[in-house]
Amino acid sequence: MLTLHRVSGVTAPDGRTVPGHAVVVDGTRFAAVGPYEELLAEYGGRARVREWAGVLTPGRYEPDAVALLESTYWPDPREADDLGTAPLTGADLDRLAMTDTRWAASARRGVQRLLSTGTTALAGPFTRPPVRTAVARSGLRVSPVAPPATGADADFAVLTPDGTCLTTVIAGRLLFRRR
Repeated sequence: MLTLHRVSGVTAPDGRTVPGHAVVVDGTRFAAVGPYEELLAEYGGRARVREWAGVLTPGRYEPDAVALLESTYWPDPREADDLGTAPLTGADLDRLAMTDTRWAASARRGVQRLLSTGTTALAGPFTRPPVRTAVARSGLRVSPVAPPATGADADFAVLTPDGTCLTTVIAGRLLFRRR
């Protein structure tokens, strides 16, 4: 399926923002990058159009992912009365009985937090099996991030001028959308 993502601008490989540009995603890859009007003329009748009020950028690469997912507990909102809502590390983490089930749930919540910041790739490797499984199922890549280019994997984020992530897309799949 073709999707045309209309944005305020696209981050070019040299880091500058090119206004008025958009991208076309075909399945898991970028099919085209260019001026929105040209892409609409070429693909508009065949593509679903998504509009985002932000700049399309390469997704974030999180170099501290192992610490964030394997040495940090991300509390469940239902635990807020007992544990609060902030991530727990060190001595706070040591007092919890961390089973594989609890690590898996924490990792899933941590992955959601990373996706909400525009993260599309992580540094690994992950040694805890429940964390490794959560990362694998999420679609996050354990690799560096590349800028949008025709034929490349359709991994990107759309950010507002203040840096708020509107959406995170990995392999053409919309994995996070701010409501």
